[in-house]
Amino acid sequence: MSAIDTLLATARAGLDRAVPEQALRLQRDGALIVDIRPHVNRLEEGEIPDSVVVERIHLEWRLAPDSEWRLPQVNPDSTVIVVCNEGYSSSLAAADLQRLGLPGATDLEGGFRAWRSAGLPIREGGTPAVP
Repeated sequence: MSAIDTLLATARAGLDRAVPEQALRLQRDGALIVDIRPHVNRLEEGEIPDSVVVERIHLEWRLAPDSEWRLPQVNPDSTVIVVCNEGYSSSLAAADLQRLGLPGATDLEGGFRAWRSAGLPIREGGTPAVP
């Protein structure tokens, strides 16, 4: 197994990953879906309605519960579902968020493309990221 495969397996071992239909139910129950995909992907493929766009380079600062720059809707009890293209970098990001004090962080298994393949709602893409 390569080093990145080991890192990914370790990250996923601590996550209760959500499949698309489950993520939609969690969102309807108050979970925050955070899209970390690059702008070009969001523009071309669309976005999950009511998701929040946070660029990967800002993610920890915007979601760590004790960060002075965190999003106001995030607290230590928040359920956060991180979304990338296919569910790889989101696993690593969600594990980072857990280490920073957000135990309810997880990711979307299969990423945005699994959401789209499941026929779930999509909005037009290109929403500016949270600054």
